[in-house]
Amino acid sequence: MELRSSNIDKLDGEVFDVLIVGGGINGASAAAALAGKGVRVALIERGDFAGSTSMHSSNLVWGGIKYMESRDFALVRKLCMSRNHLIRSYPATVQEIRFLTTITRGFRYHPRYLWAGAWLYWLIGNGFTRIPRFLSPRAIRDSEAIVDVRDAVGGFEYSDAYLHDNDARFVFNFVRGALNYGGVAVNYVESLGAERQGGLWTTRARDVIGSSDIAIRSKVLINAAGPWVDEHNGLTGQATEHRHVYSKGIHLIVPRLTDSQRVLAFFADDGRLFFVIPMGPRTCIGTTDTRVEQPEVTATEADIRFVLDNINKRLELDRPLGKKDIISIRCGVRPLAVKAGGGGERDFLQLSRKHAIDLNQRDAHLSIFGGKLTDCLNVGEEIVAAVEGMGIEIPYPQHRWYGEPPDQVRREFLHQAKLMHLDDMTAADASEPLSSRLWRRYGTHALEMLEEIREDPRQAEVLIEGTEYLRCELRYAKRREMVTRLEDFLRRRSKIALVVHEEAMRQSPGLREACSILFGDQADVRLAEYFATTRRERGENTVDAPGEALGSTAPRA
Repeated sequence: MELRSSNIDKLDGEVFDVLIVGGGINGASAAAALAGKGVRVALIERGDFAGSTSMHSSNLVWGGIKYMESRDFALVRKLCMSRNHLIRSYPATVQEIRFLTTITRGFRYHPRYLWAGAWLYWLIGNGFTRIPRFLSPRAIRDSEAIVDVRDAVGGFEYSDAYLHDNDARFVFNFVRGALNYGGVAVNYVESLGAERQGGLWTTRARDVIGSSDIAIRSKVLINAAGPWVDEHNGLTGQATEHRHVYSKGIHLIVPRLTDSQRVLAFFADDGRLFFVIPMGPRTCIGTTDTRVEQPEVTATEADIRFVLDNINKRLELDRPLGKKDIISIRCGVRPLAVKAGGGGERDFLQLSRKHAIDLNQRDAHLSIFGGKLTDCLNVGEEIVAAVEGMGIEIPYPQHRWYGEPPDQVRREFLHQAKLMHLDDMTAADASEPLSSRLWRRYGTHALEMLEEIREDPRQAEVLIEGTEYLRCELRYAKRREMVTRLEDFLRRRSKIALVVHEEAMRQSPGLREACSILFGDQADVRLAEYFATTRRERGENTVDAPGEALGSTAPRA
């Protein structure tokens, strides 16, 4: 809590060049870009960082192959270039993955037509990934025995990318980057509105944890409140060219269905792409696309049944997946940018996730609409250009504010890890060597963990049963990751709440020790607070019945 307290103190004591309201992917990337280039920036988030749309994605970084059908080739090109840029910049985190798409009899396009489209998609993306290939039903079966090919007429395989860790972790690393560059960022601080006087914005804010009021002064105000951008513009009296419409999507996390590290793609009953996505020891399936009027959503019985019915129709399992197999549910909205005077009523399912930035030069105010993880580096650079256009000096315009640390730092980390035999300490059931995992998640900061492990080998032990999180990671989270509530760590800094049954967590002595590390004397209070709050109230959603054991839905031989 020391990091959060010190940052709150900074909010009330100076005039910032830029204040950003909202700590999702748009706000986080904007903060990292501005801070990295020397702008004095602050960011506030009324919940936890990545606490809404940015923690409910498919964990995919993709070039928008779905927009090929609507012939929006310019958008596809831009997203493919963004995907390629992320793969190059974050090789340990954003990794190429194969998508195997099965086409069934009666679909609106022949599989060879779609295969040709996949080649065009590959060419639009500069041939950056592995080439597509056409698959007969037999080849699909040989590649992925779990797929039901009885009604298949063929398919194709192509490449996009995915996040090795979870989406919320990816977002937080941008927040951490802004902090590293001297920016100020605080979670659980809510904006109550802002007024502009004498060439400055004064934003009235409230510390949700401490209940104190804060007045934050800035030259420029950026509204990056995600689904609540329109609401916050109402608080500041801003009229904009764009507005949001909302699409609800859910994903179900179930026991791992296949050992192959590929995404299985189908066209669901409503014609939309539908995915089976690897998630470590689990599988993520979905999604839905339902028009809603408000950003606050929960998964309904109909949503859950849609996902289960679609997956059971397309996979051959020992028994159909049911509600008892669901470990957790991700449910959120996609804020889609449309023109304020209309839009969103026609071809709703074809609306893209492209972002829009509305500028009010007179008031030095920016609003960011729409957006997705894939496009985050573009958002950061565009915000820097817009802020400079409002008269804010950019001291280091050429500084590269994103990406993993230089290879020289990586080689030094791996050399030290090898000398101390770090990978020999990897748990037997771990998904990857410790050196790979710590570097991907912490970069330069992983060197601190090596020092802790050298001093005390117990720091390399897995602390929470059924996960891969070490004692030293909990100590690092306490110092540097602004973990304020237990759910911040379990759901967003990590993905434990997604892949471990809540009942298993209740019985975990390691979780109690983790709370002691994170919260000290407040450990029991934070633990009780977490379990007293239902997953529905935390925005995680769940079902009443516990899931089945791993392997209970294994494919037929």
